[in-house]
Amino acid sequence: MLDTSAFIAGFDPLAITDLVYTVPAVGQELASNSMIYTRFKTAVESGRLRVRTPSHAFLDRVKASSKAVGDVLFLSEVDNQVLALALELKASGDDLLIVTDDYSIQNVANQLGLGFVPLMTFGIRYRLNWVIYCPACHREYQADYKLKTCQACGTELKRKPLRKTLLRR
Repeated sequence: MLDTSAFIAGFDPLAITDLVYTVPAVGQELASNSMIYTRFKTAVESGRLRVRTPSHAFLDRVKASSKAVGDVLFLSEVDNQVLALALELKASGDDLLIVTDDYSIQNVANQLGLGFVPLMTFGIRYRLNWVIYCPACHREYQADYKLKTCQACGTELKRKPLRKTLLRR
């Protein structure tokens, strides 16, 4: 399972023998005149890269999970689709890894019981549960709180880990 960062990091789906999946929006995020897009398109045309759209039920599960760990505002719609398709494929019996350097994707993937492998980074060592808070008055907000400033004092909000869980690899 590939996200956009896998292509940007230079992952070539033609270099491996296993069937690889991604979502349509990943191709749309790549510049159409780039070598990266050409590699993406060639892999799709050769049949080595399958492009599928996840079902809404799995998207809903991903969004609920990302809200639970506090990454809901840090995942794009493309990220949500990648996670949802991975979850859907796992539910149908496929054993897969998400190839990504995105820490929020890795965090939510771990929450969902999905495997992942980074390419250009070391990847996450802990699953983090995040909280949005005000550094001035210490008021806490839900992970999906969309305003950037504290309702009580107007200070710019920050995010910090509330709980860390060591990953087993």
